[in-house]
This record gives sequence, C-alpha cells and structure tokens, in this order.
Amino acid sequence: MGEKIASIELAAEYQAVLGKAKRSFMTGNEVVAWAALAAEADFMYGYPITPQNEIMHYWARLAPHFGRGFLQTEDEMSAGFTMLGGALVGKKTFSATAGPGNVLMQEPISMAEMMRIPGVWVIQQRGGPSTATVIYSQQELRLTTMGGNGEGLRVVYSTASHQELFEYTIKAFNTAWKYRFPTFVLGDGYQAKMREAVTLFRPVEQGWKLVPAEPILRPSGIPALDREPVHLRNTFNIEEELHDRLMAQVADYEQMEPEVVEWEVESNPDTEILIVAHGVVARAAKQTQAQLNRAGLKVGYFRPITVRPFPGSALRDVLMANPHLRLLVVESAYGQLLSMVKAELYGLANPIDTLLKPGVGVTAEEIEATVRRLMAKEEG
Repeated sequence: MGEKIASIELAAEYQAVLGKAKRSFMTGNEVVAWAALAAEADFMYGYPITPQNEIMHYWARLAPHFGRGFLQTEDEMSAGFTMLGGALVGKKTFSATAGPGNVLMQEPISMAEMMRIPGVWVIQQRGGPSTATVIYSQQELRLTTMGGNGEGLRVVYSTASHQELFEYTIKAFNTAWKYRFPTFVLGDGYQAKMREAVTLFRPVEQGWKLVPAEPILRPSGIPALDREPVHLRNTFNIEEELHDRLMAQVADYEQMEPEVVEWEVESNPDTEILIVAHGVVARAAKQTQAQLNRAGLKVGYFRPITVRPFPGSALRDVLMANPHLRLLVVESAYGQLLSMVKAELYGLANPIDTLLKPGVGVTAEEIEATVRRLMAKEEG
C-alpha cells in the first residue's frame, strides 16, 4: 500500500514539474533524464557504465509514469543498434555512455551516419585510455567528434552547466530529427555527478517547437504509388558508388553547418590573451577572464559550444581582427582541443600557449596563474 501511495505521489510530482517551469537542485544525470522527457523522447536503450548510470536509473524511474520505455541491452554495441531500430519505426530514441562504452558505440554510430538514422547520445566523459578512472576528463572529444570509420558527419554540443545539459539535450533531439545526423551532448563526470540549480520547463511553453519523429522504414503510403520506396543502404560494392553517396552527405552536412554551429566569444582589438576552452573547463576560463578584466588585464575568452562542427571561422575572425593576439588553450586532455584549434588557424602566425591536464580538472586559479605568467614573460 505504501509503495502504491509513493508511486502516486511521484507521478503527481512529475506532472507538476512538467506543467510549469520549476527551479530544482539535482545532479546532471538527473537533468538529462528530465530533458529527454521534456523533448518527448520515447525510448532509451543503454548499458551501465560510470559516470552516466544515473541517467538510465532516473529515466527508468520516470518512463513508466509517462508511457515511455527503457531497455537495458547486453552491451553498448547492442544498445546503439537497438536505438537505431526504434528510430526506424518512428520513435525518438537516445542512449548515454562514457569511456569504453563510447568506443563500442562507434559502430552503430557509424551506421547511423551512413544510413542517416537520427539518434541522440549523451556522453559523460571519464578518464582514459581503457578502463582508467570513472571520474572525469575531456579525453573523449576526438572520439565523439570523429570516432568510427567515416567522415564524422555528426553534431556535438559541449555543455558547461546543468542548465545547458537540460537545454542542449532538448536541442539535440531537434537537431537529430531535423537533419538526420547523429547528435551528441558531450558532458563529463563532474557535470554528471555534481548537484546544481537548474530551471526545468516544457519547451512548448517557452516557444520552442519540437521536431516530431516519423517512421523512416515504413512511412505511410504505398511504395512506388504514393511515395518513393525507402532504400536504406550500409554496404557498397563499388568504390565510386560509395564516393557518390558520401559526397551527397557531405554536401548536406556543409549546408547544415551554419544553421547549427554555436560559440561564445568576448574579445576586442585591445585583447592581449584569448583563453580558448570548451565544456566545464570553459566555466573556469570565463571566471578567470572576468577576474582579470576587473584587475585591468586585457584578457578575452572563446568557447566552442558545438565542437563538431567547430566554429573555426568565428575563431579566425577574432584573430584576423587582432593579429598580435596570443592564445591560451586550456583543456583536461593532452591536446585534443588544441589540435582542432591549430587545424582551423593554419596559416596564421598568432602564438599558442597551453594548459593541458589530461584527466584532471582545471581551476580558475590555475588558469589565472598561467595567464599572469605569460603576461609577465611578454613584458620581460
């Protein structure tokens, strides 16, 4: 009897939250589950791996009260393929993983990329390589943006706060089902586990339009009579055939890029050092910039929100406007963000310094000390 009453109370609580915007204090993993519900996701497929486990746990707790589903498969590869099956029949599907699970997911992700099957993956990065730690890193940036065999035709949002975890998870569903490229929310172990204030809301009440899921494999109508037959391919016997398919997909991706690419920047022609960071490290970078600006130091800030596609043109524009600007790339990895920055800035002569701490968090105090050391060296 007590369990039944608790279940009724829980359902009432969920309905109350969905009914109006509500300020809450929860972990990032709980935020992701609420965001998937707000995005009207139908089904989650997953396999346990730290630090994303609570996304599965909380979704499994939420789903029955709203007619949604959850399936724990035998491994991450199976979770990836089954979520694609759900998308093919018209369900909004998603998964969450980390570390070695992200590696295993790359095969179904590559299939989704080739066959243009929508899906959302939430990646809560952990330290690597291999099993390593279950805590935190930014070492899955390269894997998430360009993993698998193929050209990495995917969209990756790198979040920095619980509010962003909520909003960009919703946005990820819209992006995936609008453009039909694999879409990711790239979080980390810190965001997954820490508690932080977040405003939960129903997207439609904020004027957000949700992109509906429609059957891909068996849409309405009679093939060859009412519509073109659905022909999904994942295998090609002739090189030129594969090339033609890929070039058509690349064209679609490049057309999409300006519509999805996002970044934050604070810089002016007097800026001397531009701190470049993504994800949770960008929070420390932005805090550092604000502190140093108050102290009279000319420091700027650039954050790619989409790390794939990367806002390289926006970063180049900042440097073209200030040829003497010095960059400081900060990340909890050994040069993964750095390699992206260098690729985008090829041909420019701006010096690039680094603060690289693979698998370890970066504080505002550490960034500030690095900036002050670089400025003192420049003056000397």
